[in-house]
Amino acid sequence: MNKVSKKLSQRPQGLSTRAIHGRQSHEAVTGAVIPPIFATATFAQSSPGVGTGWEYARTQNPTRAAFEAALAELEGGSAGFAFASGLAAEAAVLDLLEHGSHIVASDDLYGGTWRLFHRVRANSANLAVTHVDFADPAAIEAAITPRTALLWVETPSNPLLKLADLSAVAALGKKHGILTVADNTFASPAVQRPLEHGFDLVVHSVTKYVGGHSDIIGGAIVTAGDADLQTRVGFMQNATGGILDPFSSFLGLRGIKTLPLRLERHSANALTLAHWLEDHPAVERVLYPGLPSHPQHDLARRQMQGGGGMIAAFLKATPKQTIKVLENLKIFTLAESLGGVESLVGHPVTMSHASLPDERRAALGITPNLIRLSIGIEDAQDLIHDLEQALARL
Repeated sequence: MNKVSKKLSQRPQGLSTRAIHGRQSHEAVTGAVIPPIFATATFAQSSPGVGTGWEYARTQNPTRAAFEAALAELEGGSAGFAFASGLAAEAAVLDLLEHGSHIVASDDLYGGTWRLFHRVRANSANLAVTHVDFADPAAIEAAITPRTALLWVETPSNPLLKLADLSAVAALGKKHGILTVADNTFASPAVQRPLEHGFDLVVHSVTKYVGGHSDIIGGAIVTAGDADLQTRVGFMQNATGGILDPFSSFLGLRGIKTLPLRLERHSANALTLAHWLEDHPAVERVLYPGLPSHPQHDLARRQMQGGGGMIAAFLKATPKQTIKVLENLKIFTLAESLGGVESLVGHPVTMSHASLPDERRAALGITPNLIRLSIGIEDAQDLIHDLEQALARL
Protein backbone atom coordinates (compact mmCIF):
# COMPACT_ATOMS: atom_id res chain seq x y z
CA MET A 1 0.00 0.00 0.00
CA ASN A 2 1.50 3.35 -1.01
CA LYS A 3 1.61 6.35 1.33
CA VAL A 4 -1.42 8.03 -0.30
CA SER A 5 -3.55 4.87 -0.09
CA LYS A 6 -2.53 4.30 3.53
CA LYS A 7 -3.43 7.86 4.45
CA LEU A 8 -6.82 7.54 2.74
CA SER A 9 -7.54 4.21 4.46
CA GLN A 10 -6.83 5.77 7.87
CA ARG A 11 -9.16 8.70 7.30
CA PRO A 12 -12.19 8.39 9.61
CA GLN A 13 -15.46 8.01 7.75
CA GLY A 14 -18.28 10.49 8.20
CA LEU A 15 -21.49 9.67 10.04
CA SER A 16 -23.63 9.33 6.90
CA THR A 17 -21.14 6.92 5.33
CA ARG A 18 -21.02 4.87 8.52
CA ALA A 19 -24.83 4.84 8.69
CA ILE A 20 -24.99 3.21 5.27
CA HIS A 21 -21.90 0.99 5.40
CA GLY A 22 -20.58 0.78 8.97
CA ARG A 23 -20.21 -2.79 10.29
CA GLN A 24 -22.49 -3.94 7.47
CA SER A 25 -21.83 -6.46 4.71
CA HIS A 26 -23.70 -8.06 1.85
CA GLU A 27 -25.52 -11.31 2.57
CA ALA A 28 -22.94 -14.08 2.11
CA VAL A 29 -24.89 -16.66 0.11
CA THR A 30 -26.73 -14.52 -2.46
CA GLY A 31 -24.83 -11.23 -2.27
CA ALA A 32 -28.03 -9.37 -1.34
CA VAL A 33 -27.08 -5.73 -0.75
CA ILE A 34 -29.61 -5.39 2.08
CA PRO A 35 -29.59 -8.15 4.74
CA PRO A 36 -32.78 -10.17 4.29
CA ILE A 37 -35.41 -10.95 6.90
CA PHE A 38 -34.44 -14.27 8.46
CA ALA A 39 -37.86 -15.48 9.61
CA THR A 40 -36.69 -18.63 11.32
CA ALA A 41 -36.87 -19.86 14.89
CA THR A 42 -33.87 -22.19 14.73
CA PHE A 43 -30.84 -23.21 12.66
CA ALA A 44 -29.67 -26.65 11.51
CA GLN A 45 -26.65 -28.33 13.08
CA SER A 46 -24.48 -30.92 11.32
CA SER A 47 -23.77 -32.67 14.62
CA PRO A 48 -24.87 -32.01 18.21
CA GLY A 49 -23.34 -28.69 19.16
CA VAL A 50 -21.79 -28.20 15.73
CA GLY A 51 -23.50 -25.52 13.67
CA THR A 52 -22.98 -22.45 11.57
CA GLY A 53 -22.59 -20.06 14.49
CA TRP A 54 -26.35 -19.48 14.59
CA GLU A 55 -28.34 -21.68 16.95
CA TYR A 56 -31.69 -20.32 18.18
CA ALA A 57 -33.34 -17.06 17.18
CA ARG A 58 -33.97 -15.74 20.69
CA THR A 59 -30.21 -15.86 21.24
CA GLN A 60 -29.18 -14.61 17.81
CA ASN A 61 -30.76 -13.81 14.47
CA PRO A 62 -28.84 -12.54 11.41
CA THR A 63 -31.27 -9.70 10.70
CA ARG A 64 -31.26 -8.52 14.28
CA ALA A 65 -27.47 -8.87 14.44
CA ALA A 66 -27.08 -6.65 11.38
CA PHE A 67 -29.24 -3.96 12.95
CA GLU A 68 -27.47 -4.20 16.31
CA ALA A 69 -24.04 -3.85 14.70
CA ALA A 70 -25.10 -0.85 12.61
CA LEU A 71 -26.53 0.98 15.64
CA ALA A 72 -23.42 0.24 17.70
CA GLU A 73 -21.31 1.71 14.90
CA LEU A 74 -23.25 4.98 14.93
CA GLU A 75 -23.08 5.30 18.72
CA GLY A 76 -19.37 4.46 18.73
CA GLY A 77 -19.98 1.43 20.93
CA SER A 78 -18.63 -2.09 21.13
CA ALA A 79 -21.94 -3.90 20.70
CA GLY A 80 -25.67 -3.33 20.29
CA PHE A 81 -28.58 -5.32 21.69
CA ALA A 82 -32.08 -4.90 20.26
CA PHE A 83 -35.26 -5.37 22.28
CA ALA A 84 -39.00 -5.52 21.68
CA SER A 85 -39.51 -1.96 22.98
CA GLY A 86 -37.63 0.89 24.58
CA LEU A 87 -39.03 -0.11 27.97
CA ALA A 88 -37.87 -3.70 27.44
CA ALA A 89 -34.36 -2.33 26.90
CA GLU A 90 -34.63 -0.18 30.02
CA ALA A 91 -35.88 -3.16 32.03
CA ALA A 92 -32.84 -5.16 30.92
CA VAL A 93 -30.55 -2.39 32.20
CA LEU A 94 -32.29 -2.53 35.58
CA ASP A 95 -31.85 -6.31 35.60
CA LEU A 96 -28.09 -5.73 35.73
CA LEU A 97 -28.47 -4.25 39.22
CA GLU A 98 -28.50 -6.15 42.49
CA HIS A 99 -31.71 -6.33 44.49
CA GLY A 100 -32.09 -3.23 46.67
CA SER A 101 -29.82 -1.01 44.60
CA HIS A 102 -30.16 2.78 44.47
CA ILE A 103 -30.42 4.88 41.29
CA VAL A 104 -29.85 8.60 40.86
CA ALA A 105 -31.96 9.69 37.89
CA SER A 106 -32.96 12.85 36.04
CA ASP A 107 -35.92 14.64 37.57
CA ASP A 108 -37.56 15.09 34.16
CA LEU A 109 -38.11 11.63 32.64
CA TYR A 110 -40.38 9.90 30.17
CA GLY A 111 -43.51 8.83 32.06
CA GLY A 112 -43.00 5.17 31.15
CA THR A 113 -39.52 5.20 32.67
CA TRP A 114 -40.87 6.74 35.86
CA ARG A 115 -43.59 4.06 35.96
CA LEU A 116 -41.02 1.28 35.48
CA PHE A 117 -38.88 2.65 38.29
CA HIS A 118 -41.56 3.43 40.86
CA ARG A 119 -44.48 1.14 40.10
CA VAL A 120 -42.66 -1.98 38.95
CA ARG A 121 -39.04 -2.31 40.09
CA ALA A 122 -39.56 -0.59 43.43
CA ASN A 123 -41.77 -3.57 44.26
CA SER A 124 -40.14 -6.43 42.37
CA ALA A 125 -36.48 -5.55 43.01
CA ASN A 126 -36.65 -3.08 45.91
CA LEU A 127 -34.94 -0.47 43.75
CA ALA A 128 -34.82 3.04 45.22
CA VAL A 129 -34.64 6.08 42.95
CA THR A 130 -33.64 9.64 43.82
CA HIS A 131 -34.50 12.26 41.20
CA VAL A 132 -32.33 15.34 40.85
CA ASP A 133 -31.77 18.09 38.31
CA PHE A 134 -28.93 16.68 36.21
CA ALA A 135 -28.02 20.18 35.11
CA ASP A 136 -26.31 20.44 38.52
CA PRO A 137 -23.42 17.96 38.94
CA ALA A 138 -23.14 18.90 42.63
CA ALA A 139 -26.75 17.81 43.19
CA ILE A 140 -26.03 14.50 41.48
CA GLU A 141 -22.99 13.82 43.67
CA ALA A 142 -24.87 14.82 46.83
CA ALA A 143 -27.54 12.21 46.03
CA ILE A 144 -25.06 9.33 45.72
CA THR A 145 -25.14 6.82 48.57
CA PRO A 146 -23.19 3.61 49.27
CA ARG A 147 -26.04 1.69 47.59
CA THR A 148 -26.00 3.80 44.41
CA ALA A 149 -25.34 1.53 41.43
CA LEU A 150 -26.56 3.60 38.49
CA LEU A 151 -26.72 7.18 37.22
CA TRP A 152 -29.59 7.48 34.73
CA VAL A 153 -29.91 10.53 32.51
CA GLU A 154 -32.20 11.72 29.74
CA THR A 155 -30.70 14.54 27.74
CA PRO A 156 -32.55 16.30 26.23
CA SER A 157 -35.20 15.28 28.72
CA ASN A 158 -38.82 14.42 28.05
CA PRO A 159 -40.77 16.69 27.85
CA LEU A 160 -38.96 19.79 29.18
CA LEU A 161 -35.78 19.43 27.09
CA LYS A 162 -33.39 19.84 30.01
CA LEU A 163 -29.77 19.00 29.27
CA ALA A 164 -27.12 17.22 31.30
CA ASP A 165 -23.39 17.72 30.83
CA LEU A 166 -22.53 14.23 29.56
CA SER A 167 -18.81 14.48 30.29
CA ALA A 168 -19.42 15.71 33.84
CA VAL A 169 -21.92 12.92 34.60
CA ALA A 170 -19.61 10.27 33.14
CA ALA A 171 -16.77 11.59 35.27
CA LEU A 172 -18.91 11.28 38.40
CA GLY A 173 -19.74 7.70 37.52
CA LYS A 174 -16.07 6.82 37.12
CA LYS A 175 -15.11 8.66 40.32
CA HIS A 176 -17.60 6.65 42.38
CA GLY A 177 -17.45 3.37 40.42
CA ILE A 178 -21.09 3.70 39.34
CA LEU A 179 -22.62 2.54 36.07
CA THR A 180 -23.80 5.38 33.80
CA VAL A 181 -26.60 5.13 31.25
CA ALA A 182 -27.96 7.80 28.90
CA ASP A 183 -31.34 7.61 27.24
CA ASN A 184 -30.43 9.03 23.83
CA THR A 185 -33.91 8.71 22.32
CA PHE A 186 -34.64 12.43 21.99
CA ALA A 187 -31.35 13.17 20.26
CA SER A 188 -30.27 9.98 18.43
CA PRO A 189 -26.62 9.28 17.54
CA ALA A 190 -26.95 11.73 14.66
CA VAL A 191 -27.15 14.56 17.22
CA GLN A 192 -25.08 13.31 20.18
CA ARG A 193 -23.14 10.20 21.23
CA PRO A 194 -22.93 9.76 25.02
CA LEU A 195 -20.43 6.90 24.83
CA GLU A 196 -17.91 9.34 23.35
CA HIS A 197 -18.24 11.35 26.58
CA GLY A 198 -17.44 8.35 28.77
CA PHE A 199 -20.85 6.75 29.40
CA ASP A 200 -21.08 2.99 29.92
CA LEU A 201 -24.44 2.41 28.24
CA VAL A 202 -26.86 4.11 25.88
CA VAL A 203 -30.52 3.14 25.61
CA HIS A 204 -32.97 3.96 22.82
CA SER A 205 -36.57 3.69 21.98
CA VAL A 206 -35.87 2.52 18.43
CA THR A 207 -39.50 3.36 17.72
CA LYS A 208 -38.54 7.02 17.56
CA TYR A 209 -35.72 8.61 15.51
CA VAL A 210 -33.71 5.44 14.85
CA GLY A 211 -36.66 3.75 13.13
CA GLY A 212 -37.90 7.11 11.97
CA HIS A 213 -41.10 6.12 10.17
CA SER A 214 -43.57 5.38 12.99
CA ASP A 215 -43.97 1.80 11.82
CA ILE A 216 -42.11 -0.29 14.41
CA ILE A 217 -41.88 -0.71 18.17
CA GLY A 218 -38.39 -1.44 19.39
CA GLY A 219 -35.63 -0.64 21.83
CA ALA A 220 -31.87 -1.00 22.11
CA ILE A 221 -28.89 -0.93 24.42
CA VAL A 222 -25.42 -0.04 23.16
CA THR A 223 -22.39 -0.79 25.31
CA ALA A 224 -19.05 0.99 25.43
CA GLY A 225 -15.83 -1.02 25.40
CA ASP A 226 -16.12 -2.92 28.69
CA ALA A 227 -16.10 -6.61 27.67
CA ASP A 228 -17.61 -7.81 30.95
CA LEU A 229 -20.51 -5.35 30.73
CA GLN A 230 -21.10 -6.35 27.10
CA THR A 231 -21.27 -10.01 28.16
CA ARG A 232 -23.68 -9.22 30.99
CA VAL A 233 -26.03 -7.26 28.71
CA GLY A 234 -25.95 -10.06 26.12
CA PHE A 235 -26.72 -12.61 28.81
CA MET A 236 -29.64 -10.52 30.07
CA GLN A 237 -31.06 -10.10 26.56
CA ASN A 238 -31.02 -13.87 26.00
CA ALA A 239 -32.12 -14.81 29.53
CA THR A 240 -35.12 -12.49 29.68
CA GLY A 241 -36.03 -12.92 26.01
CA GLY A 242 -37.52 -9.52 25.16
CA ILE A 243 -35.87 -9.46 21.74
CA LEU A 244 -36.64 -7.43 18.63
CA ASP A 245 -38.25 -9.48 15.87
CA PRO A 246 -36.59 -9.93 12.43
CA PHE A 247 -39.03 -7.74 10.50
CA SER A 248 -38.70 -4.82 12.92
CA SER A 249 -34.92 -5.30 12.86
CA PHE A 250 -35.02 -5.04 9.07
CA LEU A 251 -37.00 -1.79 9.29
CA GLY A 252 -34.72 -0.47 12.02
CA LEU A 253 -31.69 -1.04 9.80
CA ARG A 254 -33.49 0.81 7.01
CA GLY A 255 -34.06 3.70 9.40
CA ILE A 256 -30.38 3.86 10.38
CA LYS A 257 -29.33 4.36 6.76
CA THR A 258 -31.19 7.67 6.50
CA LEU A 259 -30.86 8.80 10.12
CA PRO A 260 -28.19 11.53 9.63
CA LEU A 261 -30.02 12.93 6.60
CA ARG A 262 -33.37 12.97 8.39
CA LEU A 263 -31.98 14.61 11.53
CA GLU A 264 -30.52 17.44 9.47
CA ARG A 265 -34.04 18.23 8.25
CA HIS A 266 -35.69 17.58 11.63
CA SER A 267 -33.25 19.98 13.31
CA ALA A 268 -33.48 22.67 10.62
CA ASN A 269 -37.27 22.61 10.67
CA ALA A 270 -37.38 22.61 14.47
CA LEU A 271 -35.10 25.63 14.72
CA THR A 272 -37.24 27.54 12.22
CA LEU A 273 -40.44 26.70 14.10
CA ALA A 274 -38.91 27.39 17.50
CA HIS A 275 -37.96 30.91 16.43
CA TRP A 276 -41.44 31.45 14.99
CA LEU A 277 -43.19 30.15 18.10
CA GLU A 278 -41.02 32.29 20.36
CA ASP A 279 -42.27 35.41 18.56
CA HIS A 280 -45.94 34.37 18.52
CA PRO A 281 -48.22 36.39 20.85
CA ALA A 282 -50.19 33.27 21.86
CA VAL A 283 -47.06 31.45 23.10
CA GLU A 284 -45.83 32.03 26.64
CA ARG A 285 -42.48 30.21 26.45
CA VAL A 286 -40.54 27.92 24.12
CA LEU A 287 -37.93 25.34 25.14
CA TYR A 288 -35.58 24.22 22.39
CA PRO A 289 -31.82 23.56 22.83
CA GLY A 290 -31.02 25.33 19.57
CA LEU A 291 -32.51 28.62 20.74
CA PRO A 292 -30.21 31.15 22.42
CA SER A 293 -32.97 31.59 25.02
CA HIS A 294 -32.63 27.98 26.19
CA PRO A 295 -30.96 28.10 29.63
CA GLN A 296 -28.37 25.52 28.53
CA HIS A 297 -27.84 26.67 24.95
CA ASP A 298 -24.05 26.83 25.37
CA LEU A 299 -23.97 23.22 26.57
CA ALA A 300 -26.11 22.19 23.61
CA ARG A 301 -23.62 23.79 21.24
CA ARG A 302 -20.76 21.88 22.90
CA GLN A 303 -22.21 18.38 22.97
CA MET A 304 -24.94 18.29 20.32
CA GLN A 305 -24.75 18.50 16.54
CA GLY A 306 -27.90 20.52 15.97
CA GLY A 307 -30.80 21.06 18.32
CA GLY A 308 -32.78 17.95 17.40
CA GLY A 309 -36.39 17.78 16.38
CA MET A 310 -38.28 18.23 19.67
CA ILE A 311 -39.86 21.45 20.93
CA ALA A 312 -41.76 22.17 24.16
CA ALA A 313 -44.11 25.16 24.05
CA PHE A 314 -46.27 26.70 26.78
CA LEU A 315 -49.34 28.40 25.37
CA LYS A 316 -51.11 31.45 26.77
CA ALA A 317 -54.22 29.35 27.07
CA THR A 318 -56.52 27.60 29.49
CA PRO A 319 -56.48 23.78 29.58
CA LYS A 320 -59.60 23.65 27.38
CA GLN A 321 -58.16 26.15 24.92
CA THR A 322 -54.91 24.18 24.73
CA ILE A 323 -56.78 21.00 23.86
CA LYS A 324 -58.78 22.88 21.23
CA VAL A 325 -55.55 24.07 19.58
CA LEU A 326 -54.37 20.48 19.39
CA GLU A 327 -57.68 19.33 17.93
CA ASN A 328 -57.57 22.03 15.24
CA LEU A 329 -54.18 21.12 13.80
CA LYS A 330 -54.34 19.65 10.29
CA ILE A 331 -50.78 18.66 9.31
CA PHE A 332 -49.53 17.91 12.81
CA THR A 333 -51.02 14.63 14.00
CA LEU A 334 -52.20 14.45 17.60
CA ALA A 335 -50.66 11.16 18.70
CA GLU A 336 -48.31 9.45 21.11
CA SER A 337 -44.68 8.93 20.12
CA LEU A 338 -42.17 11.12 18.30
CA GLY A 339 -39.26 11.03 15.88
CA GLY A 340 -41.07 9.99 12.71
CA VAL A 341 -40.88 11.71 9.35
CA GLU A 342 -44.32 13.19 10.01
CA SER A 343 -44.90 15.96 12.55
CA LEU A 344 -46.65 14.88 15.74
CA VAL A 345 -47.99 16.89 18.63
CA GLY A 346 -48.72 15.69 22.14
CA HIS A 347 -50.18 16.91 25.40
CA PRO A 348 -47.86 15.57 28.13
CA VAL A 349 -50.33 16.03 31.00
CA THR A 350 -52.88 13.69 29.41
CA MET A 351 -50.64 11.60 27.16
CA SER A 352 -46.91 10.79 27.59
CA HIS A 353 -46.76 11.80 31.27
CA ALA A 354 -50.23 10.84 32.44
CA SER A 355 -48.70 8.06 34.57
CA LEU A 356 -46.94 10.61 36.79
CA PRO A 357 -48.79 11.67 39.96
CA ASP A 358 -50.39 15.10 39.67
CA GLU A 359 -48.11 16.57 42.33
CA ARG A 360 -45.03 15.25 40.49
CA ARG A 361 -46.07 16.90 37.23
CA ALA A 362 -46.84 20.15 39.01
CA ALA A 363 -43.45 20.17 40.74
CA LEU A 364 -41.68 19.71 37.43
CA GLY A 365 -43.71 22.38 35.68
CA ILE A 366 -45.52 20.01 33.32
CA THR A 367 -48.69 22.08 33.14
CA PRO A 368 -51.91 21.74 31.12
CA ASN A 369 -50.83 24.52 28.72
CA LEU A 370 -47.68 22.62 27.69
CA ILE A 371 -47.58 20.97 24.27
CA ARG A 372 -44.79 18.76 22.93
CA LEU A 373 -43.98 19.05 19.25
CA SER A 374 -42.09 16.41 17.27
CA ILE A 375 -41.09 18.30 14.15
CA GLY A 376 -41.10 16.20 10.99
CA ILE A 377 -39.42 16.66 7.64
CA GLU A 378 -42.31 18.38 5.83
CA ASP A 379 -41.90 21.88 4.39
CA ALA A 380 -41.37 24.21 7.33
CA GLN A 381 -43.70 26.90 5.98
CA ASP A 382 -46.56 24.40 5.83
CA LEU A 383 -45.99 23.51 9.47
CA ILE A 384 -45.93 27.20 10.42
CA HIS A 385 -49.19 27.78 8.55
CA ASP A 386 -50.79 24.87 10.37
CA LEU A 387 -49.76 26.18 13.77
CA GLU A 388 -50.86 29.69 12.83
CA GLN A 389 -54.38 28.65 11.87
CA ALA A 390 -54.77 26.63 15.09
CA LEU A 391 -53.38 29.33 17.39
CA ALA A 392 -55.45 32.02 15.66
CA ARG A 393 -58.57 30.46 17.19
CA LEU A 394 -57.48 31.21 20.76
